[in-house]
Amino acid sequence: MATQENKIKSKLTNKYRMVILNEETFEERFSFKLSRLNVYVFSGIFSILLIVGTLLLISFTPLREYIPGYSSTDVRRKANVLADSLHILTQKQLADEAKLMAMVKVLKGEVSSKEYEVNTDSILKANLDSIHKYDIHASKADSIFRAKIESQDKYNVNSSKTINIGTVLFAPVIGTITAGFDDENQHYAVDIAVQKDAPIKAIADGIVIFSEWSATTGFVIIIEHGNNLLSVYKHNSRVFKNQGELVKSGEVIAAAGSDGTLSTATHLHFELWYNGYPIDPTNFMDFE
Repeated sequence: MATQENKIKSKLTNKYRMVILNEETFEERFSFKLSRLNVYVFSGIFSILLIVGTLLLISFTPLREYIPGYSSTDVRRKANVLADSLHILTQKQLADEAKLMAMVKVLKGEVSSKEYEVNTDSILKANLDSIHKYDIHASKADSIFRAKIESQDKYNVNSSKTINIGTVLFAPVIGTITAGFDDENQHYAVDIAVQKDAPIKAIADGIVIFSEWSATTGFVIIIEHGNNLLSVYKHNSRVFKNQGELVKSGEVIAAAGSDGTLSTATHLHFELWYNGYPIDPTNFMDFE
């Protein structure tokens, strides 16, 4: 056993001489002594240094971008920006959806004033109490001026002279107007009698923000045209566009019908809203 160990030790420690000669003159240029142990030690140290240097090169230089699985700093920065933008857009979409649903309820007449009576009673009482603290009486001149203003049109937004929609509107259908726009009776639309399944067309380019069926108004389509302009089409028998679809001016979006409990004959109930207020569609288009 000892002999075997001595042989191994001898192999590792035996000295060898490496000589570099000139090939033509055989002149010795330089030489150095080596042993197997020296070679193993130097090779191990060189391998360790090579591995460490490679790791440092990959970790702290742009070369790491070429290694599969590594992403560049610019890519990570853009990914963070996109993630933040997506979060902001998601929050905005949720707010827009809530606003849209509230608008749809108002346009469909599904919101009753009784829903707000309980919540507003205390607010109204507090306001009246605060007003009663002061002795406020209008002068005779103020009363005359108030009466003059109230006698004028309360809905100036309905006048075509005060509105600049900024686009040309086309009639959604040609027929006979059976009920006109009447703000006093809260009929914020025109009813146009047409044949059943007559094509209903978009009055301008826009995006469909609502396309559903209601028990009172049948199939309803609401289109947003930009510039705070909305068009509403009710009592349809069918709709050909879904929420979120883009429509072109004059494109067929529905078929006329008499669906809904509020309808007594085949017609289109057409509403036009600008800046949140109803306007008379006959000021902007001819239905007959």
